[in-house]
Amino acid sequence: MTFETMGSVGLDYLPCRYGHSKLLFRGPRRRLEGAYCVALGGTETYGKYIRTPFPALLEKAIRIPVVNLGLPNAGIDVFLNEAVVLDACNGARATIIQLPGAQNMSNRFYSVHPRRNDRFLQASAQMRMFFPEVDFTDFHFTRHMLLSLKELSPEKYAVVEVELKAAWVARMQSLLHKISGRTVLLWIGDHNAKAMTRSNLGPEPLLVDDKMVSALRSYATEIVRVEPSAAARATGRGGMIHTPMDGPVAAQLPGPVVHAEIADALAATFYKLL
Repeated sequence: MTFETMGSVGLDYLPCRYGHSKLLFRGPRRRLEGAYCVALGGTETYGKYIRTPFPALLEKAIRIPVVNLGLPNAGIDVFLNEAVVLDACNGARATIIQLPGAQNMSNRFYSVHPRRNDRFLQASAQMRMFFPEVDFTDFHFTRHMLLSLKELSPEKYAVVEVELKAAWVARMQSLLHKISGRTVLLWIGDHNAKAMTRSNLGPEPLLVDDKMVSALRSYATEIVRVEPSAAARATGRGGMIHTPMDGPVAAQLPGPVVHAEIADALAATFYKLL
């Protein structure tokens, strides 16, 4: 496979909106009519620094438009509360839902930004009572906040983790219930072992385990789990398009070969599904 080299400027993602939504999705804008599929998800689905992300590769394979409704750092909340997204899913022949981590959603302990779900807004009264020694105004992102809590008190953090996992299952079930058509849950395994070690919160998607996904089986049509191969992970940033300044961020994300493996796995399911 041939890769493009890193350019001095980043990719043009052709940002676009659908309907009256305030959300900016990756373009070009598609027509939400006729036969099409939808891909919901986070940074991987959006295809940050990737010229042809897996939704576009899947489209070529199945010969049906795949509308990319991925959003960088998206959690469940942003899709669950967006009527335009749900309408697009309900008009599709099938919807792919990349499983998000459990950290980027509002819960009994803290709330997140309604559109940028990785942004920590505030701790609840229960959280402040649980961690009276913590000044939560110091945090702007959920991952940083959770990592700090875990380092401060692994025992107390474990209680927060239990809440996040339970809320994730309930929220995912609610999202799947609102989508009337066929749904394919996409579980992308960790594609960057170094990132997992540095975060100390576990592999991606954060805090999601087999038991949680099993609780969704009766709600979804199919579940596709993709564990990127060692060869794909070894390519690193090869073929990614980004500015030199974005290099460290790009290194944490899957490259073109991982996207190709994801598309191949999805295509095998879609050939049977459609």
